[in-house]
Amino acid sequence: MGRKAVSAVVAALVAAGLLTACGGGGSGSAGTGAPEGVDDGTTLTMWTRAATGPQSEALVEAYNAGHENTIELTVVPTDDYQAKIGAAAGSGELPDLFASDVVFAPNYTSSGLYADLTDRIAALPFADDLAASHLDAGTWEGARHVVPHTLDLSVLFYNRDLYRRAGLDPDRPPTSLEEWDEQARAVDALGDGVDGTFFGGNCGGCGVFTWWPSIWAAGAEVLDADGTSADLASDPARQVYDTYRGWAADGIAAPGTRDETGTTWTGVFPEGDIGVMPMPSTTFGQMPDELDFGVAPIPGPGGGGSTFVGGDAIGIAATSEHPDQAWNFLRWSLDDEAQLDVVAAGGDVVARTDLAANEHAAADPRLVTINELVAEGRTPYALNFGQTFNDPNGPWLALMRNAVFGDGDSVEADNQAVTDSLRD
Repeated sequence: MGRKAVSAVVAALVAAGLLTACGGGGSGSAGTGAPEGVDDGTTLTMWTRAATGPQSEALVEAYNAGHENTIELTVVPTDDYQAKIGAAAGSGELPDLFASDVVFAPNYTSSGLYADLTDRIAALPFADDLAASHLDAGTWEGARHVVPHTLDLSVLFYNRDLYRRAGLDPDRPPTSLEEWDEQARAVDALGDGVDGTFFGGNCGGCGVFTWWPSIWAAGAEVLDADGTSADLASDPARQVYDTYRGWAADGIAAPGTRDETGTTWTGVFPEGDIGVMPMPSTTFGQMPDELDFGVAPIPGPGGGGSTFVGGDAIGIAATSEHPDQAWNFLRWSLDDEAQLDVVAAGGDVVARTDLAANEHAAADPRLVTINELVAEGRTPYALNFGQTFNDPNGPWLALMRNAVFGDGDSVEADNQAVTDSLRD
């Protein structure tokens, strides 16, 4: 939802008398029940997008099996989700609980669609261990409105078999962008259908998710704190673009890179012919059993490592008539039982840094590596994120393609176009 669309939603809510105030980041309270919430047999409604549907379904199934309350979950097609939330907000028909792609959480919190959970979250004994980037994305004017729900991180995957064949150490992934370049080129030299790397060259969301961590790793920013000004023409950013441009120009990136829109982006590495590339952590469990691969933080120019902490945050609708019961689910979903027996056992990233080396992940050091990245990761904050970075007609994709498949001379102008879109 763009800022104008969100404002229209809020106006409709106010006109209908469904919000008593707005602009303060949420007019509903989280209730006044016990810190654990209320479990009294209430039926609650909940929405989530299809992209994270399986994780939500697993949590809801486990919760319903052990509680008096019942959650009725609706999984909405991802492409339809924002429009559905906007329409429901305008008509006063939001569910008790609804998840949000974490980059869109600022739209909903700033529009008063979520209840204020500040005191509830502060009372959690593990509050300081929750994924900070998700909490920050749901903070508006000092109040917190969401908690982490499902986490998806950008992680560097590398093929250990191809590393061995190329004379590289299979236990030493790149720790800098320069080493990444060297290792990708070494693997590419094997030839015979093997390529050094692959990326979504026509996918704005892929670029945000996997290029920005390299910029962060170098200590640079991509946006200012309130998400209204871009800094995507910095020296570290240009070093990232230059490296990707070299991969494209020299054929180090696999065929199809230039036109990849993201639809088949994550399906290339599992075939076993790509040396090293960044992908979502959720693809970990989709790798063939016979593929020997490692994972690592995404490195930046000169070293360092970072990750984009994506996935979904979740909160209680400001209009919910059952906030205490809804909190009972949210509180449980973050407790040891749910995080270990449902999330970790399912091979997903836990929402708490203190559980990173849990018993399920400990069986595979790669999972521990991924879990530990949560504490170091970032989630960008911008109200106009979608129209600027995800829209295929937006300015960020133009910057990406000009910088990597062009001569790179328009980076400054393209960065200004991104800033203009953020302020629109």
